[in-house]
Parts: sequence; structure tokens; C-alpha cells
Amino acid sequence: MAAGDGDVNLGTLGSGSESSSDGSSESPSGAGAAAEGGGWSAAALALLTGGGEMLLNVALVALVLLGAYRLWVRWGRRGLGAGAGAGEESPAATLPRMKKRDFSLEQLRQYDGSRTPRILLAVNGKVFDVTKGSKFYGPAGPYGIFAGRDASRGLATFCLDKDALKDEYDDLSDLNAVQMESVREWEMQFKEKYDYVGRLLKPGEEPSEYTDEEDTKDHNKQD
Repeated sequence: MAAGDGDVNLGTLGSGSESSSDGSSESPSGAGAAAEGGGWSAAALALLTGGGEMLLNVALVALVLLGAYRLWVRWGRRGLGAGAGAGEESPAATLPRMKKRDFSLEQLRQYDGSRTPRILLAVNGKVFDVTKGSKFYGPAGPYGIFAGRDASRGLATFCLDKDALKDEYDDLSDLNAVQMESVREWEMQFKEKYDYVGRLLKPGEEPSEYTDEEDTKDHNKQD
């Protein structure tokens, strides 16, 4: 019985081992399935990770391209516009240098940039050709109100209104010492930057006759 029990036990152990064997046969298959499932999960995770990196790279490239496009829109078109404008000569470049002469108020008003490309203005009794500064003194410029006029009072009082312009000759006698000093400073600045072409005549004053030598001499001083 003991042996039998032992056999039984051995049989039981054997059956146990068989069940164990069956279990073990089943266990490796379960482990393989688990491993296979783990492999798919790892592959899916790697795919998702790689896909995420790819999406991130695509997003970064898109941002770089967008930034480059915006820069081109902002600066590239300006460059094209500047290139197109560079081929066009300014009004001052196409006009011959004006010979020295004197102007009455009526004559001065003809050179306001709208009737003729040339722009003149007067400061402290001196007339200057400011055509090369047409972006400032042309009809659309911020100081276009002074084109063809005596700008002395407006410059002295820092006024850009029509009130600073007089239809008659302005002797500036009502300006104070500080304002007159400002007028003289403006006169010097215009002499340094623009061509001096003559005097602004007072009522009844006769224009001077300038010789070619005087005209050439004045222009050489300015150059």
C-alpha cells in the first residue's frame, strides 16, 4: 500500500508532472503570446514615438518655411519695389541746374511741384531749389505747404498751417529775436543742402542781372 501509495503518489506525481508538462507546454505558449503581444505593443509604441517625432519635425519645418515666407513678404517686396524705383530717375536728376535769377512772390508760386517738376521755396529772402527733396517738399510731402512759397514764418514758428503763409510779401518784422535766429539757422541749413538760385524780391524791387560767371561761381561754392 505504501508502494502503491507511492506508485499512486508517483503516478499522481507523474500525472502531476504530465499536467505540469501540459501546463508547462501551455505556459511557454502563453509566455510566447505575451511576448508576441509585448512585441506588438513595443512596435506600436515605437511607431507612435517615431510618428510623434516625425510630426514634430514636420511642424518645425512648416514654422521655418512660414517665417521665411513672412520675411520675404516684408522685405523681399520692398527690395523689389526699391529695385524698380532705383531704375527711375528722380525729378532733380532729370532737370538741368537752374540758372541764378530773382523771383517775385507770383513767380515763386509757379514752382510748387504741381505745375512743374521743379520745387522752389524761400527762406529769409533767399530762394532755394529743393527739387531733390521732393519727398519732403512735393505736393504729397509733409512740408509740401512750403513749396512755391516763403517758408520763413512757418519754419520760425514751427507752424505747418496756412496761417504761416502770407499772400503778400512778409518782412518778418513782428518776429522776436529767437524766431529770427531760427530763420537764419534754417537759411544756413538750406544753403548747405540745396542750390541757392536767387533772391525773393520785395514789392517794387527790380531783379538783378546775373552773369554766367556769377552763376557758375555760386554753384561751385555750393558744390
